[in-house]
Amino acid sequence: MSIYDVLEKSTLVSDGAMGTMLQSRGLTDGGAPELWNVERPEEIEAVLEEYASAGARLITTNTFGGTHGRLAMHGLESRLFELNNARKVADRHPGTFVMGDVGPSGDLMEPMGTMTPESAKELFAEQIGALVAGGVDAILIETMSDLSEVEAAVRAVQSIAEDMPIIATLSFDTNMRTMMGVKPAQAVQALSQLGVRIIGANCGRGMDEMRVIAAQMVEARPDGVFIIAQSNAGLPVLVGDEFVYQGTPAEMADFAKEMKAIGVNIVGSCCGSSPAHTAAINQALA
Repeated sequence: MSIYDVLEKSTLVSDGAMGTMLQSRGLTDGGAPELWNVERPEEIEAVLEEYASAGARLITTNTFGGTHGRLAMHGLESRLFELNNARKVADRHPGTFVMGDVGPSGDLMEPMGTMTPESAKELFAEQIGALVAGGVDAILIETMSDLSEVEAAVRAVQSIAEDMPIIATLSFDTNMRTMMGVKPAQAVQALSQLGVRIIGANCGRGMDEMRVIAAQMVEARPDGVFIIAQSNAGLPVLVGDEFVYQGTPAEMADFAKEMKAIGVNIVGSCCGSSPAHTAAINQALA
C-alpha cells in the first residue's frame, strides 16, 4: 500500500529529532551529522530503531544537510551519494515508510540571494537522486521558509521520480509565519497546487503555536491533501551551559490527541524530542 492509502484509513506517527539524539551520543557542535552515516552507521541505525520500536511508522534518513553546498562546508561534497542512505530499520518493521530528508540549501533565492529556480532545482536533484536510488518511500522537504525554494525541490522530485510521494513542511517561527513571511494557509494552498499531497509544519516555537498553525492548515487544505505536524518538544531553556527542551512525553501525548481530533493525519516531533516522545504519541493515537 502507498503512504496515501494508509493515510486514508489511519493517523500515522512520524519519528522525532535526530540532531539532539546524535549529540547525546557524542556528536560535537559544528560536526556533520551526515558523516555518521558511513563512519558510525550503527549509531544512526540504533536511533532509527528506537523510533521505529516506539511506534513511528515514518522514519527519516539522516540527510537533512545532504545537499552539495551544505556538505561542502565540511569538505564532504564529493561523498554525497555515499552519505545519503537508509533502509534496514524500516524493513525490520513491516508497514514502516522511509522519508528521504531534504533540508534547506542554506542559500537565499533571488532577488534576495543569488540562487535561481533552475540552480536550486539542480542542487536538490543531486541529493534527491541519491535518496531515490537508496530506496526511500517518500521525499521529505522540511524546515523550509521560502515557497520558491520548496517549489524548486518539488520540481526536482517530480523530474526524477514522478510518482514519488512528497512531504513538505515549513517552519512558522516568526509570529506564525516563516522567516520569509509565508502563512500556514498560504503554504497549503500553494503547495497543493504543485501536486504535493502531504503538507505541514515542523520545528517552530513549541506545541502551543503548533496547535494554531495546524488548525489553520487543516482548514485550508483541499480534498486529497493530508496534514503533518511535528512540533519541537517545547521551547529550549538554558540549564547550566546547555539548552534543554522541557516538553515532556505526557505533554506531547495530549498534543497528539488534539492534532488527531482536528484532522491532522501525521503527528511527530522535532527538536529536543526522543523515542519516549514518539512512544507517548503512539500510545495517545492508539
